[in-house]
Amino acid sequence: RFTSKLAKSAKKVIAVDFMESFLDKNRKENQHFDNIEFIASDVTKLVQPEESVDLIFSNWLLMYLEDSEVQELFKKQLSWLTPEGHLFIRESCRHQSGDKKRGENPTRYRDPEIYEAFYSLVQLPRDSDSIYGYDLVVSKSVDTYVKLKNNVNQVLWLIQKVKKDKSSNQGYKSFQEFLDSQQYSARSILLSERIFGYTFVSAGGLETTQEFVKLLNLKPGQEVLDVGGGIGGGAFYMSKNFGVKVVSVDLSSNMAHIAMNRAKEVGVLPNQVVFEIADATKREYPDESFDVVYSRDTILHIKDKLALFRKFLNYLRPGGKVLISDYCCSAEEHSEKFKGYVKQRGYYLLSPAAYGKVLEQAGFVNIRAEDRSKQFAQILSSEIARSEKGKDQFIADFDEAQYNYIVNGWKEKLERLELGDQRWGLFYAEKPIN
Repeated sequence: RFTSKLAKSAKKVIAVDFMESFLDKNRKENQHFDNIEFIASDVTKLVQPEESVDLIFSNWLLMYLEDSEVQELFKKQLSWLTPEGHLFIRESCRHQSGDKKRGENPTRYRDPEIYEAFYSLVQLPRDSDSIYGYDLVVSKSVDTYVKLKNNVNQVLWLIQKVKKDKSSNQGYKSFQEFLDSQQYSARSILLSERIFGYTFVSAGGLETTQEFVKLLNLKPGQEVLDVGGGIGGGAFYMSKNFGVKVVSVDLSSNMAHIAMNRAKEVGVLPNQVVFEIADATKREYPDESFDVVYSRDTILHIKDKLALFRKFLNYLRPGGKVLISDYCCSAEEHSEKFKGYVKQRGYYLLSPAAYGKVLEQAGFVNIRAEDRSKQFAQILSSEIARSEKGKDQFIADFDEAQYNYIVNGWKEKLERLELGDQRWGLFYAEKPIN
C-alpha cells in the first residue's frame, strides 16, 4: 500500500514482506520504479547492515508478533537506523475494531503503553559516555479513523534514534521517562488534580482558565494548539464553551492517558479534542494550521524557548494569538536552595521581562508580558486552605504521606515566591497580519 508513496521521495526503498503473494503483487504494481528492492523474509529474521536506513516504516506488523519478538525487533531496528533516523509504527490497539466473525484471530491488541514500554527500554552502546536510544516525536490516534469511525484505537508513533548522555535526566533513559516516573507519575497527577480541580493540573484550575481564555476572544470553528495540555481541563473548557477544535499535546503519556479517560467522562468527542503524546520541540505541524497556541505552566521544561516560539509563529495563521502562563524567576541572583530546586526539576526559567523579549525576538507583536506572582501567591494560599479544610477526605482517598507531600510542596512554592526567587508570568502575543 505504501511502497510507491515512499519510492516517489526516497533514494531507495527496501520492501519486506513474509508473504510471497503480497510481494509479487507489490512487484507487479511498482515495476516502473527502479529504486525498490524486494525481500521476502520474516522480519524477525531479517538482517540489515548497521546504520543503513534513514526511515523504517511499519504498518500493522507488531500486532502479529510475540512480546519478545517485538522487543528484539525494536533493538535490531535501532541498530539499522542512521543517527537521528526515524521509526514509524501504526498498530491496532486495545481491542479488535474490525469484523469479529473471521474465526480465530492471531493478532495481539496491546495497549499503547505496552509499545511505549518496549521501545523506551531499548538502548545500544555508543561510547563510554553515551548510548543510542529512542525518543518519542509523536504518538496519536489516526485522524481518519477518529473522523470517520470515532475509533481512537488505531494508533501511530514516530520515534527517533538519538544519542543520549548516560548521566542526563537524573539517570532516566529519556526526559519522557523522567516526567512519567517522577514529576508526572499517575499518582502525582491525580494528587495535583485534587488540588487544582477536576480535569485541571495548572494553577487556579477552572478560574484562571476562564480568565485567561477570555483574552483570546475565541470563535466557533477556530483551531487551538494546547501545548502541555495535561489532563484536558483547558481543552475541554475551550471546546465545550466556544466550539473550537483543540489539539492537546503533552510529552507525558500518563497525562494523555488520563486525559482520554476524562474526555469520555465529560462528554467530549475524539474529533473535538485530539490528544497527542509528543515532544513539542520535535513535533511539526503545517504552517498556518492554528488560530491560537495556548500553554499553561509547561514551557518551563524547554531550554530553547526561542526555537519553540518560532515554531508557534509558523503554526499560527496571520493575526493568530499565543497565550502562555509559565513559571519564571527573578532577574536577580538566586539563592542556592532555589538553584537546587530548579536543577532537580529540570526547569529552564526566565524572568517575565526576558520571556517577553524572547517572544519579540521570535517575531510576535502586541506582546504583553505580565508578572502575575501576586495572583499566583493568592491561588496557592487558597488551594492550601481548601486542602487543609478537606484534609480528612484527602487522606481517605490517598494517604497522609501524600497529603503532607502535596500541601508542603505548595507551601514551599509560596515561600519561594515570598523570597522573590520564583515568579509567575502571563504572556499574550499576536502573529503579524502582514
